[in-house]
Amino acid sequence: MPRIYICDDEAGILCHLEKLLKGHGYEVETFSSGLALLTRLEATAPTALDLLLQDVRMPDIDGIQVLKRAKQLHPDLPVVVMTDHGTLDDAVHAIRLGAYDYVMKPFPKEKILGVLTKALEHHRLADENRRLREELQRGGATEIIFASPRFRQIYDLTLQVASSDANILVLGESGTGKELIARTIHSNSPRRIKPFVSLNCAALTDSLLESQLFGHVRGAFTGAIMNQKGLLEEAGGGTLFLDEIGDVSTAVQAKLLRVIQERDFIPLGTTKPRKVDVRFVAATNKDLQEEVAAGRFREDLYYRLNVIALTVPPLRERPEDVEPLARHFLRRCANKMKKELHDLDPAALDLLRGYHWPGNVRELENVIERAVILANGPFLTADLLPVAGRRTVIPPVEEAPLAPLEEIERRHILAVLKQTGSHKSNTATILGISRRTLDRKLVEYGVKGPA
Repeated sequence: MPRIYICDDEAGILCHLEKLLKGHGYEVETFSSGLALLTRLEATAPTALDLLLQDVRMPDIDGIQVLKRAKQLHPDLPVVVMTDHGTLDDAVHAIRLGAYDYVMKPFPKEKILGVLTKALEHHRLADENRRLREELQRGGATEIIFASPRFRQIYDLTLQVASSDANILVLGESGTGKELIARTIHSNSPRRIKPFVSLNCAALTDSLLESQLFGHVRGAFTGAIMNQKGLLEEAGGGTLFLDEIGDVSTAVQAKLLRVIQERDFIPLGTTKPRKVDVRFVAATNKDLQEEVAAGRFREDLYYRLNVIALTVPPLRERPEDVEPLARHFLRRCANKMKKELHDLDPAALDLLRGYHWPGNVRELENVIERAVILANGPFLTADLLPVAGRRTVIPPVEEAPLAPLEEIERRHILAVLKQTGSHKSNTATILGISRRTLDRKLVEYGVKGPA
């Protein structure tokens, strides 16, 4: 639903325009003074407004000054100015300053609706072009590096299912590249010119997650001083990627199920549903079938999301990918840091190939980045790699200490936390669990500060 601000000192015109535009499906906010409009614009996020319709003459501040300030605050915002015969020169001046168009008072409703429709369409196309330019500039945004037959299978299947509009569930350990698979699906789908929106469900509380997904209206809760679009609306026509879907509470799961089934949602603070057109791609490192059996994940939502499942193999099961990935990260980090690094030396490659990679591709990228920072010569050497001396060694079952499974898990988590210097994000990555799960377990263990 396009959102429009209208500013005019004539109450009759404001009332007429508000009723007209709301009747045609627009979300409207009106202002009777230029100063009130500017105050509101300063508190409005660029993505929360689609068009400004303003008078060229106002009693408290010159309309041209309002336009200049509005374009400073929101450079890409289309502005349509209203004028009469006595201020036509001001309207022409406004066009030169960046206004999209002008309308002469009194204007028939067909005229104003036609101008606004063209302005909004121009804004939409400009926004799509900007997104496409950003994708091209990123270059490797959806670039996947691999050499293994194991990953080739999953990559070919990804391209095959991308052209459909089915919901997809991406499974795999943390750090294997599930979001990269989701971006590949989007960039090879008919929705590729529309937004790809990503949300890490495990990083937010239930209330924040709902606000992020569904948006809210002004006054919905304490601190909600303005209407805010949710990510469902931001992703309209495109793809919404729900990472760590296995950590979502059953209450939020029920609301997500409604969105998928009914193709509409209700923003917080209102009872009026809004239609939505998005493709859902969800990811998790959990076994959702086990979660369903345990009653922690809704079975109906599982089957709605799991129309097609893609399982990304861990890096230890595709060792052929370690070398090309390492070289890719080396080139990227060296270019970013403006360092002359030609390659990894043979000993470094041997060390990387022999490591277990519990943190998968994400850990490999972190290891290479650290080594590039420390490197001084033309080659990245083995002594720069923090994996030296910490290859994963798991004692045989008969040699492991006899203890309950929960106690062994506790000891292992605390041991990994100690080895990472109490770095919780790295610890969670190595353990293959979410940061939220790690925090919950540390609370259970009574760990409040550094381990």
